Amino acid sequence: MLERDTLNADPARTRVVPDLPRREHPAVSWSAVIAGAVAMAAFSLILLTLGTGLGLSSLSPWPGSGAHAKTFGFAAIVWVVVTQIMAAGLGGYLAGRLRHTWLGVSTDEAHFRDTVHGFLAWSLATLATAAFLTASISGLARAGASAAATAEGAASSARDAGSVATPERGDAAAAYRVWPMGYLIDGMLRPAIGAAAPAVQGADTERSNSIARQKGEIARIFLNSRPADGALSSEDSEYVAGIVAQQTGLSPAAARARVAATWSALQQKTRAMDDAARAAADNARKATIHVTLWLFVSLLIGAFTASLLATIGGRAREV
Repeated sequence: MLERDTLNADPARTRVVPDLPRREHPAVSWSAVIAGAVAMAAFSLILLTLGTGLGLSSLSPWPGSGAHAKTFGFAAIVWVVVTQIMAAGLGGYLAGRLRHTWLGVSTDEAHFRDTVHGFLAWSLATLATAAFLTASISGLARAGASAAATAEGAASSARDAGSVATPERGDAAAAYRVWPMGYLIDGMLRPAIGAAAPAVQGADTERSNSIARQKGEIARIFLNSRPADGALSSEDSEYVAGIVAQQTGLSPAAARARVAATWSALQQKTRAMDDAARAAADNARKATIHVTLWLFVSLLIGAFTASLLATIGGRAREV
């Protein structure tokens, strides 16, 4: 179509100017979105690296120095939120400021499109940054999901040999060497003060091997009875008391009392480790919930900040 441009009233000086078509830009400026997302991801990595360095500098293995655990946790949460606000704000502003100019678009529509640009930049940057956090987040998720299984497994291990680091049930010698099983059996077979010493038969090496076999046998008896579940059977108790009386020189009654006291101590140790394992699993579950909720809140804040700053950048683009 041609538009007639009348320079004056004289028809002789009237000229025809072609009406050049105007280029319509798409609603989404993906180049601006990608630019904002790249800036957001890079700035997030810089801030997280800085926060990690500051956090490690505030910790110390020495008692009485370094930040308290609660203080450190609160500071970490604040830093994650601040990182989201600063990085998302930068990326959203760039996405809004670098987008195309839309012709013939109302103010409300331009405001909506700028908001979408900020949100898209934040979404793309979040997906890119998630690659660096996959290991940590998946580890936390597994810890929270398997808290009950971890507690049960640790409790079962504690019952089997009275220790978290439990060998196989068939390796009684290894089970004997594990704390507290070995310590309690050694104490049970320790000669009593003032008691008659047992007669030494054979060479010292043979006697040492015999004692080692007896300790392994006692460990198998204790493992079979499962300290956290119940009491020793009368047959096992009498048999172990006979070994104790032979090795310590105690009377049968005193030997039975020592076996009962050792078994009771083993039960208490096992229950204590069982409770500690369950408490550790419960603490891990609570920590997982706490961290996950605050990550959710920080991501929401980042999405809002990116969308808001994109509208400000878009408004500055139109000025």
